[in-house]
Amino acid sequence: MASNGPLTTILQPLKTLTQKGLKVSFLSTPKNIHRLPKIPPHLSSSLTFISLPLPEIPNLPSDAESASDVPFRAQPLLKRAFDLLEPYVTSFLESSRPDWILHDYASYWLPRRAAELGASRAFFSLFNAAWLSFVGPPSALIDGGRGRSLVEDFTVVPEWVPFESGLVYRVHEIARHVDREGDVEGLSLTPDTVRFGLAVVESEVVAVRSCREFEPKWLDLLGDIYQRRVFPAGFLPPVVEEEDVEGDGKWVGIKEWLDKWKGSSVIYVAMGSEASLTPGELSELAHGLERSQLPFFWVLRSSPELNRDVLELLPDGFLERVGDRGMVYVGWAPQVRILNHDSVGGFYCGWNSVIEGLAFGRVLVMFPMANDQGINARLLSEKGLGVEIPRNELDGSFTSDSVAESVRSAMVDKSSESFRVKAREMKGLFGDRNKNDSHLDEFISYLKESRKRS
Repeated sequence: MASNGPLTTILQPLKTLTQKGLKVSFLSTPKNIHRLPKIPPHLSSSLTFISLPLPEIPNLPSDAESASDVPFRAQPLLKRAFDLLEPYVTSFLESSRPDWILHDYASYWLPRRAAELGASRAFFSLFNAAWLSFVGPPSALIDGGRGRSLVEDFTVVPEWVPFESGLVYRVHEIARHVDREGDVEGLSLTPDTVRFGLAVVESEVVAVRSCREFEPKWLDLLGDIYQRRVFPAGFLPPVVEEEDVEGDGKWVGIKEWLDKWKGSSVIYVAMGSEASLTPGELSELAHGLERSQLPFFWVLRSSPELNRDVLELLPDGFLERVGDRGMVYVGWAPQVRILNHDSVGGFYCGWNSVIEGLAFGRVLVMFPMANDQGINARLLSEKGLGVEIPRNELDGSFTSDSVAESVRSAMVDKSSESFRVKAREMKGLFGDRNKNDSHLDEFISYLKESRKRS
């Protein structure tokens, strides 16, 4: 179910598990496994990839295996197909008899099947503790959200948060999610809220992609409302892969363009694989980048929602007017390598990309669109790590002027120097591999010590 970024992220702790002497099997679909980078030869005997073809269902394209492969409105169909893997996963568990199962929320049925076979279960979340706490305790999730059925219910601090907090959704951020679950395309689906609740209830322990130094009170609260031991597993910082540098020449051309700019001067814009802009939003964002007068590298991905070339949606004459000051790149881009380049100074992002940006000390320009991004933006703004582009709270509309002003504020305005300083300081927390590995090591030690079988 994960898109390319999270899939690659999941691979990192699996490598660490094998390096600690554990044998690991990673279950996913053929296309998703193919998307993963190659593992080092010395780990191949301890890390096995189990390919399970995704069952076909009506209205889901045969080549769709990830959220980035389908329009937002079709993602429930992907979850339904994923649920149909249950008997195949169960069969694998029966034959392999693992000690531990590490699972996410989408496979809510997996921990129960694992328990029936005597395996221990750990819910491994790529979401941070603040967002998980906002979503709520398992009991509230399973029984329908404890009265949180309206958009407005998510724009206030929930009753189970005992301390002062400004982490709430805007109306436009949550509106697209409310009432989209249930029967879709004639299929009965398990809502995400129930998936999260059952994934936690059926687990024995929880690991979160975060660390205590960054969100201590939220990690403590999460342990209280989950009634489970919660391990901060570290940020799993990105690794700059050298093997794809030459490849088909893509990185060579990108690097040549980035090399022309001075340090921390380029704003990197990438909306994420699961977020799609409307034609109007894309045009407004383009005008904003143009008016910022700053160099930018903008990654555009052809959306399944659109039936035309994404470049055709750019304003007339945009590419000619910005000239060499802007690079518009269509398709997958080597994000980690770009963020690691000295010329890049700012970045837009979701939680996975927040970690990648801060791991290299990049100030954040935030434009939350989907899932946890709204809560993340409040959390990061609260910590002074970036600038959020102002939008109409009801419909999410924004202006090109607000884009230009926000980009310039984050990148060059003297009044926002503190944002850039704090972002650089975060490199020592988000990007320090030894520090982050120490968190993951604690979780791995727990898994090894708690094994039910020798």
